[in-house]
Amino acid sequence: MRPIGTATRGTTNPNRLRRMDRWIAATHGPALRRADAPLSIDLGYGAAPWTAVELLQRLRTAEPRTEVVGVEIDPDRVAAAKPYEREGLTFLHGGFEIPVPRRPDLIRAANVLRQYDEGEVAQVWQRLCARLAPDGLLVEGTCDEIGRRHVWVALGPEGPRTVTFAARLGSLDRPSDLADRLPKALIHRNVPGEAVHSFLRDFDRAWATAAPYAALGARQRWTTAVRALSADWPLTDGVRRWRQGEVTVKWAALRPDAY
Repeated sequence: MRPIGTATRGTTNPNRLRRMDRWIAATHGPALRRADAPLSIDLGYGAAPWTAVELLQRLRTAEPRTEVVGVEIDPDRVAAAKPYEREGLTFLHGGFEIPVPRRPDLIRAANVLRQYDEGEVAQVWQRLCARLAPDGLLVEGTCDEIGRRHVWVALGPEGPRTVTFAARLGSLDRPSDLADRLPKALIHRNVPGEAVHSFLRDFDRAWATAAPYAALGARQRWTTAVRALSADWPLTDGVRRWRQGEVTVKWAALRPDAY
């Protein structure tokens, strides 16, 4: 069967997805530990296999039995990755059909849907979620080239659950700097009248109000701003994650009408 999807640009760098991986290991680790044979997919890993290699290393800190399969639609990229295979890490030719024999406990699709039309996103999400194990997770989002800024959506078999914003805090002038990294489902919705625009507007206001805390460091300013934001927005995490330069909000609060 011909793989479903189209090839990405393939751009990748070592450590690019460290923030996303760190969040997955922390929040999805319990589900991986419950799985009989935990399987994770790095979908569209790109021209080099670094992100799949790193995903295996990071997930095994949460569950040492985890296996990772890198899936790429470009057969030349799969051939180039084969020398990096090792125990627990393999590479396959494929696309959104996810050509593995059992349902994965995790699918990570980073910087894959940016080139697609917004109208295609819901169908891709539905296809990928249908492949998940009952306790599985799809993480789909975007980051910059060196991994300073990320935004991703977490989805279960039933559909989208949360949106996470993550950054190296020293790189931010204001939280809305993350708007450039919104995933495809949200990036065109950052306009007045849309929920994600209101969220980033309120976040910027909270950040400005927390300016006196900058003397204590960007982390303290971020956690103070996020705490204020939690009064009006349904955040799902707490100070431990905020201190990592993250904040997670329920998808329902940011969901565009099209979803």
